Amino acid sequence: MEIEPLAIPDVKLIHPKRFGDARGFFSEVYSQSALAKGGIDTVFVQDNHSLSATVGTIRGLHFQTAPFAQAKLVRVIRGRILDVAVDLRHTSKSFGQHVSAELSAENWTQILVPAGFAHGFCTLEPDTEVIYKVSNVYAPASDGGILWNDPDLGIDWPLGGGSPVLSDKDQKLPRLRDLPALF
Repeated sequence: MEIEPLAIPDVKLIHPKRFGDARGFFSEVYSQSALAKGGIDTVFVQDNHSLSATVGTIRGLHFQTAPFAQAKLVRVIRGRILDVAVDLRHTSKSFGQHVSAELSAENWTQILVPAGFAHGFCTLEPDTEVIYKVSNVYAPASDGGILWNDPDLGIDWPLGGGSPVLSDKDQKLPRLRDLPALF
């Protein structure tokens, strides 16, 4: 398992190895000990699975605040996404900045998004399925988000000039500058 830091080094790409033969392939997609050897000691408590039927579906940008802040380990098992993490840590040099990576069933790459970041993704293929581990349970009172197209963030969502498919909740989220210091 290879671990690669992104431009905001606390966000990391995880590259599990795949071993293929005539039957198909085998891959160890999660190993607590392998991640610990790479300096990642996050304990995950829940797995979530989403299906997005339409290209251009944006889910996010979501986070949870303390005491239920969540780290996420995200992977795609069918289709392809652009995955985005926005730094919400007010004391960080990269506060308000984001990093992104393309994850797909083909490239088999995962992304680790630490607590203190907003997370979202945009589907690039129909019927995309995403599985992600979280380090804390869902807590509605701690649930929050940032508007997907906040101009201060400058995220270049790959919509090809089309309109995104969004939940009612995600259409009404505040801009980053309208949030108090959360992390």
